[in-house]
Amino acid sequence: MRKLLTLLALVAVSFTAVADEGMWLLPYIKKMNSKDMKSKGCKLKAEDIYSAEKSSLKDAIVVFGGGCTGEIVSPNGLLFTNHHCGYDAIQKLSSVEHDYLKDGFWAMNYAEELPAKGLSVRFVRHIFDVTSDIMGFVPSTAGQEEYLKIVDEKKKELIAKFEAEYPGMDITIPSFFGGNQFFAFVYEVYPDVRLVGTPPSSIGKFGGDTDNWMWPRHTGDFSVFRVYAGKDNRPAEYSEDNVPYKADKYLNISLKGINEGDFGMIMGFPGSTERYMTSYEIDYMLEVDNPQRIYIRGERQKILRQWMDSDQAIRIKYDSKFASSANYWKNSIGMSRGIEKLNVRDKKAAQEAEFQKWADANTLPEEGYIDALKLIAESQSEAKSEYATFQYLQEAFMQSVELLHTTLGVKDWELFYNNYDADVDRAVAKRMFQIYRENNTILPSIYEKIDTEFGGDSDKYVDWLYDNSHLTSIDKYLAVKELPEEARKAATENEPALELANSIYNLYVQQYGAIAAAQKKYSEGHRKYIAGLMKMQPEKPWASDANFTIRLTYGNVLPYSPADGIIYNHYTTIDGVMAKEDPSNPVEFTVPERLKELYNKREYGRYADKNKELPVAFLINCDITGGNSGSPVMNAKGELIGLAFDGNWEAMSGDVAFEPELQRTIAVDIRYVLFVIEKYGNAKWLIDELTIK
Repeated sequence: MRKLLTLLALVAVSFTAVADEGMWLLPYIKKMNSKDMKSKGCKLKAEDIYSAEKSSLKDAIVVFGGGCTGEIVSPNGLLFTNHHCGYDAIQKLSSVEHDYLKDGFWAMNYAEELPAKGLSVRFVRHIFDVTSDIMGFVPSTAGQEEYLKIVDEKKKELIAKFEAEYPGMDITIPSFFGGNQFFAFVYEVYPDVRLVGTPPSSIGKFGGDTDNWMWPRHTGDFSVFRVYAGKDNRPAEYSEDNVPYKADKYLNISLKGINEGDFGMIMGFPGSTERYMTSYEIDYMLEVDNPQRIYIRGERQKILRQWMDSDQAIRIKYDSKFASSANYWKNSIGMSRGIEKLNVRDKKAAQEAEFQKWADANTLPEEGYIDALKLIAESQSEAKSEYATFQYLQEAFMQSVELLHTTLGVKDWELFYNNYDADVDRAVAKRMFQIYRENNTILPSIYEKIDTEFGGDSDKYVDWLYDNSHLTSIDKYLAVKELPEEARKAATENEPALELANSIYNLYVQQYGAIAAAQKKYSEGHRKYIAGLMKMQPEKPWASDANFTIRLTYGNVLPYSPADGIIYNHYTTIDGVMAKEDPSNPVEFTVPERLKELYNKREYGRYADKNKELPVAFLINCDITGGNSGSPVMNAKGELIGLAFDGNWEAMSGDVAFEPELQRTIAVDIRYVLFVIEKYGNAKWLIDELTIK
């Protein structure tokens, strides 16, 4: 127990120093970061950013949907986020007759705002450090089994306590630093969110996959929503009687612009980083994980693109699915490239050697530090083939073949089929069955059926599957649902998609059994390795990996040099949009005629910069990752100056190793956002709702 409390004290000591790297926890900004932030130019007090007692900037930041960030920008619940964050909701509201993805959409009053079914936002109402309430009961010599048992028991007790104290709220208690620290988060969830405005994809997604993760960038990556509430301003399911949410805190907007060296900060919900990844895990990533993901998704995306280019209705159905897949596909390509180019693996190995030398000389075997790296290494080697098969099943079947989703039960069948095409799914399934057999020796049992009943021809099996399934269309599904009970039961039992699902799932579970044992070793080694690193270097400013909890990162507006002889400016303008127009690539580099007209007339109004140019995007050296999409970029006074939407290609290894000289956040300039809303979308009523400095 004494050594565990010593570790917690070391965590507290590490909060006294700072570095450029870091996604910082809000409760410790005053203790950890305020002095450094002030030296970099911040004009706010720590309590203005986060306060447990009064309204602060934190209260304007929300989880948007399932994996993005948004910010409240008016007293009436108006919300800004990225276009790609709102993309799925925009797609679901679109049709061939009302193609909001292609044409954009602008409500001209509250009545025209469109309910985004299934979309919600989450406000963080309270944050509590509960580390001592959990880890105070874990002996320093506890093995993983004992550790998990105690942690699970204490978390359940705390969740019950907070649920009683905050009825109607969602309570989560995620771990930090590999399971060495814990915070409780109290969320209030608002399920009535409505689309207010979106530019066409030719603005909101300008550059498409070609420009994704790249700089210079010219994408107007934003969309506008509004949060609605019941008459008491509390969360309520959608109703025509609901009213715009009355916000205690919302962000003011600055049109002053940005200059090189300006202080800036970003608050949001970064999804996942692996900064404590070891060389053993990097080997697996480079040899298996990323190559498999890149190949499988690439094959699926080729098929989707062919169908989307040939049919407008299919494009609308699959645009969001394609974009979601392609984003992580390109991320994996860039991640592998960056890790190899920046020699990350050898840097990790050097750190591990230093750690092992320290652990051998300064710790006792029963503390677990000496064996930490050994456990991680064993976990990677013992289940390498099972991990590979597990991932292939996920990527090739469970994620790619949508027919399998129906066997799990669909919450909204009509919504599912509105965004599904059986012919597209059939084409994807044929390719997935082919590449799975080509690249795996452990096959799901369904391949036995393919070999015995279809002569080994998986294409014939897939045709039979889709021809005989009652789950390929809403009409077939409803027809079976309306049958008499016995007939319905027989049809369900004989459903070929269910046979396939059982085959995939059984192998998935089989592989998971081996993985679970290895994962237990990994978790213990990972926890002890991080704890040991912090004990080895107690003065170093250790930051916890991202885990989709609210964080603050800060830095300065800066250019960067991606290679010898090349220097990238810190901003782009609308001139670059016009220069990139490419009629031979209309999917990615189309410029709307209305935007050309405004450009030719230079009708930028108050959104032009001091050189009478219209800014589009800018760079800042903040530490972000996926989940930060849509996060507000704020100036030294906490005013909104942009929306974070991407990282840069040269620092794609950043989730594993922060590269201070290269790492940049790409943000859309708020002046371009407001210009598009007012001048392009003619929605000045929204501008009038904002507080603009």
